[in-house]
Amino acid sequence: MSAKIFQLKLRIDWSDLDMLGHVNNVSYFKFIQSSRLNYWEQFGIDVTQRPYPIGMMLASCTCKFMKPLFYPGDISINVSLDFIKNTSFGLHHQLLNDKNEVVAEAHDVAVMFDFSKNEKVSIPDDLRKMMVG
Repeated sequence: MSAKIFQLKLRIDWSDLDMLGHVNNVSYFKFIQSSRLNYWEQFGIDVTQRPYPIGMMLASCTCKFMKPLFYPGDISINVSLDFIKNTSFGLHHQLLNDKNEVVAEAHDVAVMFDFSKNEKVSIPDDLRKMMVG
């Protein structure tokens, strides 16, 4: 799938480190979360902007760690649509260090969810068209 790539740049903070002096794996998931939210906001699908109780819910997130990150430094996260189905879609995240080396890759699966009914719903056609481009 050839989808638009969104990039988010973040600074690595000292608080992202573990006791061995490199960025902790939990911080990678925080970076991925920021990237995911940035992607969702591009299409107005974050729950706070919707006038009705339908929004996205994360079903899974996996990450393959390839290289360590260190402080001080910066990180860029490229995110793009991996797939789209009736009620769910996948995102691919590529995390790059300040030398533009891939340090990790992550995959999300999110579902469109009606929080008032507590059930999955179809992705609206207008949103699907925006996401696919």
